[in-house]
Amino acid sequence: VQLQASGGGLVQAGGSLRLSCAASGRTLTTMGWFRQAPGKRREFVAASVGSGDSTYYADLAKGRFTISRDNAKNTMYLQMNSLKPEDTAVYYCAARAGAAVSMWSASIYNYWGQGTLVTVSS
Repeated sequence: VQLQASGGGLVQAGGSLRLSCAASGRTLTTMGWFRQAPGKRREFVAASVGSGDSTYYADLAKGRFTISRDNAKNTMYLQMNSLKPEDTAVYYCAARAGAAVSMWSASIYNYWGQGTLVTVSS
């Protein structure tokens, strides 16, 4: 399985970006986004289970970010609106073949993308 994240870039505070994560190799039930800012631990952002009807968000993402997936394309998205400088981080997509309860935990994911850098300027 390979995950290819893209869509990062430089944006001003208040702006928007859409990240994409294209998966190849097999069907992946649970897919999620994590991020890691310089000097900080990797943190959960959002996850989607199954067809995409079940979604979960960290508090940092609620109301601003939307996770979605197009299973026909085997691609997951993260629409990020109202971006803040503190959203600056490398964003990683992750996936596992089966369902999981603790989708906010990085340890349950078997596959990881290479990361895409999001920089939000003030």
